[in-house]
Amino acid sequence: MSAADFRKLADLFPDEAVTHSTVQDIELPATEGHASPGILALITLDNGLGPAKPTTLGPNTLLELGTVLEGLRERAAAGEIAAVGVTGKPNFFVAGADLSAVTKLQEREHGLWMAQLGHDVYATLANLGVPSFAFINGVALGGGLEIALQSTYRTVSTGAGALALPEAFLGLVPGWGGVYLLPRLIGPENAVKVMIENALNNNRTLSGSEAFKLGIADALFEPEDFLAQSVAWAARVVAGTAVSGTAASGTAPERPAAVDPADPGVAVRWADAVAAGRAIVEAKTSNASPAPAEVLNIMAANRTMTQAESAALECETLAGLMQTDEFRATVYAFLDLVQKRAKRPAGAPGRELARPVTKIGVVGAGLMASQLALLFARQLGVPVVLTDVDQGRVDKGVGYVHNEVDKLVATGRLATDAATKAKALVTGSVSKEPFADADFVIEAVFEELSVKKQVFAELEAIVRPDCILATNTSSLSVTAMAADLRHPERLVGFHFFNPVAVMPLLEIVRAPKSDDGVIATAFELAKGLKKTAVLVKDAPAFVVNRILLRLMGEVTAAFDEGTPADVADTALRPMGLPMTPFTLLAMVGLPVAQHVQESLHVAFGDRFPVSQNLQKLVDNNIRSLWSASGDGGQEIPAATSALMSFGSTPSTAEQVLRRTQDALAEEIGLMLEEGVVAAPQDIDLCMILGAGWPMFLGGITPYLDRVGASERVNGKRFLPPGVASRS
Repeated sequence: MSAADFRKLADLFPDEAVTHSTVQDIELPATEGHASPGILALITLDNGLGPAKPTTLGPNTLLELGTVLEGLRERAAAGEIAAVGVTGKPNFFVAGADLSAVTKLQEREHGLWMAQLGHDVYATLANLGVPSFAFINGVALGGGLEIALQSTYRTVSTGAGALALPEAFLGLVPGWGGVYLLPRLIGPENAVKVMIENALNNNRTLSGSEAFKLGIADALFEPEDFLAQSVAWAARVVAGTAVSGTAASGTAPERPAAVDPADPGVAVRWADAVAAGRAIVEAKTSNASPAPAEVLNIMAANRTMTQAESAALECETLAGLMQTDEFRATVYAFLDLVQKRAKRPAGAPGRELARPVTKIGVVGAGLMASQLALLFARQLGVPVVLTDVDQGRVDKGVGYVHNEVDKLVATGRLATDAATKAKALVTGSVSKEPFADADFVIEAVFEELSVKKQVFAELEAIVRPDCILATNTSSLSVTAMAADLRHPERLVGFHFFNPVAVMPLLEIVRAPKSDDGVIATAFELAKGLKKTAVLVKDAPAFVVNRILLRLMGEVTAAFDEGTPADVADTALRPMGLPMTPFTLLAMVGLPVAQHVQESLHVAFGDRFPVSQNLQKLVDNNIRSLWSASGDGGQEIPAATSALMSFGSTPSTAEQVLRRTQDALAEEIGLMLEEGVVAAPQDIDLCMILGAGWPMFLGGITPYLDRVGASERVNGKRFLPPGVASRS
């Protein structure tokens, strides 16, 4: 490609937030009695938008960086500089490609230009004629980490909190050299861990220390004097007295994890690592998204390729993936929902209405209640009182909190002082009298309306008039719970998902009489708890459970009609959901799922059928449809089968899938008509954060638009063409 082609690409993005490349000449310090080895030209990547706004790589950014590098290559040839360094502004090295820009590349050719531009710039960095150094001071993701990989040497700060190649998660491949360089640098097994396992594990990132241990960086320094230490280290490398880690060790950094792909033993390891990666992709996504498999396809092929040959393959693959609906849906989910809408929840009252919360009460001391107490104490740092009907249960709940805190200390995730404080904040009582001065009291008792109403009646006789009352119900009517209260306006639904510490969604349920100050306080608490809150109307099962139960109801109905269990349970595989319906049933618990299904059947009729087969399993204390078989698979035990009866109208997997797609489109359409949430985007956000549904589905509505279910059932799409899809 010519420079003119790249300029045409850059001109497509007049509003790009350009990350500028500024150069400062630094005289490398003298080392071990030697004179200074020369000048290091240090490039600092900075978009000038302050320490909170990530630096990203768009076409104009890459063109500027390429121009700067070409000038430095000329200076290196003239003997003016001895080395080149690259670092970032505070908190960021580079946060990767500008995804919002990438989604604007409507033509495949433009995507190819973007991929080729990156390779052109990075190739200049890799061939300056003098050593290049990446000083990784902060976040280094995707194309940002690939800048470091293309450099000759790398240092990393212990304060650099997020290093990753997340492209498989985002619907792309590490297409600016990462997929070629990383397995050679840290070994194929670790490369698969970084590019596939971590990426598909909710986009897990590495700390600076973890990256150093893997061999991604050659030296590790503390953040206080990171740049000075890195420059001094670079001086020793250039002078020939290099270090590995933080101790002198000869003339070059040691890289014990690095491999030669031509070695026969490495070839076997390479193939095994790719095969292990494919198993992870199948387990995590059912191969419903093309990107993870493409990462592994390139890695498998490039073991015997030159870097230039791999680059050509990377560019072609990137150009194709940029045009997929899965990539567009992922960017919609990641940027538009998780990064933007989650921070500006629809319908939330002004935060100035929120009340201070300095003490919290939790009614119940079971597993859910104990998890809530631990979360409140750790994240809010306020006193928390657990109550239950007898001292044994109270002691067990408080003991659970203490044990979990001890586990956090043992794994290095919590300091001893912080652990001592957290334990001291959580106390227990068999009386509700300690709630008299609480600001917020939440119940987490048995999911039965009469039980919860009794709890709130008792609470209202004890707590202050301005104390907020909350319910963690997953499906019951908040309005009904408030009906007999003297102050129904102070009751709010505050629905967490299990496990509480892990699942990021919090459904905040507004009943008709809920006060704006109460709702505002709930949102502020959610923020303090580091949860994403979505405002939902008081309707049966709210959002996540209503959609999950509609899905499971359709699959279970098909099973009851005579569809073989394995066909029914795997029919939704093309959706790439985190687990099959029958596995989810077992995880939720058959009695719990059946109880919620019954309440939804009462509310909505035959859209939520109650399975008599599942009821028979519940009645016989059978916890799961499946049991492990002798060959490592799963089967329905004969005793379980004997309890059930089936119809004579089996469905194919394709029929079950289409039936479920249409049912979900119908239910979501009705939820939006009812005003359960403000918009389809809130449905999607809930399913991503509350059920773990994949971003390549965009949550759910982009997928239903894509497969035609929205128009088949509702006569229209949920989202406009081009939002979360190509068209």
